[in-house]
Amino acid sequence: MTTTDTNLHTGAGKTAWDDGLVTEDAVEAGAARLLGILNDSSAALLASVGHQTGLFDVMAGLPAATSEQIADAAGLNERYVREWLGGMVTARFVEYRPARYPHAAGTYRLDPALVPSVSGPGVDNLARMLQYVTLMGEVAGRIAQKFRTGGGLGYGDYPDFMHIQASDSGSVHDASLVSAILPLAGCVDRLRAGIDVADIGCGAGHAVNLMAGAFPASRFTGYDFSEDAVLAGRAEARRLGLGNARFEILDAAALDVVEGFDLITVFDAVHDQARPAQVLHNIHQALRPDGTFLMVDIKASSNVADNVGLPWGTFLYAISTFHCMSVSLAQDGDGLGTVWGVQLAESMVRAAGFGTVEVKELDEDPFNAYFVARK
Repeated sequence: MTTTDTNLHTGAGKTAWDDGLVTEDAVEAGAARLLGILNDSSAALLASVGHQTGLFDVMAGLPAATSEQIADAAGLNERYVREWLGGMVTARFVEYRPARYPHAAGTYRLDPALVPSVSGPGVDNLARMLQYVTLMGEVAGRIAQKFRTGGGLGYGDYPDFMHIQASDSGSVHDASLVSAILPLAGCVDRLRAGIDVADIGCGAGHAVNLMAGAFPASRFTGYDFSEDAVLAGRAEARRLGLGNARFEILDAAALDVVEGFDLITVFDAVHDQARPAQVLHNIHQALRPDGTFLMVDIKASSNVADNVGLPWGTFLYAISTFHCMSVSLAQDGDGLGTVWGVQLAESMVRAAGFGTVEVKELDEDPFNAYFVARK
């Protein structure tokens, strides 16, 4: 959003809207911005392909190489790789040396400064998040129709979403769940001693299995309404030999447990619920009197104007429009959306009956806020 846009929303300063004048320079700047968006969005699609095909990982380990050498190393079709490389060169992701360079003629090299951001399994690899751009593109036409009819698209309309989200959250959980995230809840000693834990909206169950492996004396239950997700969690638990992790197919709005758990976690799953208030009430009811609720959700403001300076603010509203809000509305739900905001999130947790709610942050995860609530 430009400075002028900011002023329009906040009322600060004078803009072209105040006197009805739009200069030629402003028009040219607007057109240039749109061209920049066109190029950047195209680069996002190409970079998503680079992540999905492993091209970034391959190039991160190669010296300057020809398109044939890169394609061979990646096990991919050279013609497609060559065209992709052209896009990555013009997007300044990849450096190219044409024929006039005798010792590196016709070779490509991934910009070393970008290697940490586009390769490897860690949290610094932002290229995996660009898969959300391709996901949004796949449903853009159908979402545009929902602007006219209302309602939304169901989870089944996003066949790749579970995989993308599992990959995205898995990198954070592998790096920080046991060492940094769970300590925020103050339950590590109890987890070591043995308690009952539930993860609501567990997806493919990786977080449940990480916790079960780290705390063998405790018992973990993952709940998700998706059969595919639950099957994936069970399969991973069997592969890891975890006898203290189990998974159940259940809509969180139908959870009917009374004082059955000492710790309940929800990782980025409340805002797209059809009935989030009911889900939070169910969680409060399911906790024992000395239990703890750890909710992880998007770190943004409930006020649009406050999100203008958020570096990934536009992305959050986009993924909400194309997925999170839509899947809730498809169920005649509340449609909170991704950017329900920390203020509304905290107030809804309190309204569910929690007496103490602390909002915490982690340097390892700038995208999320961590809500620690107790009865």
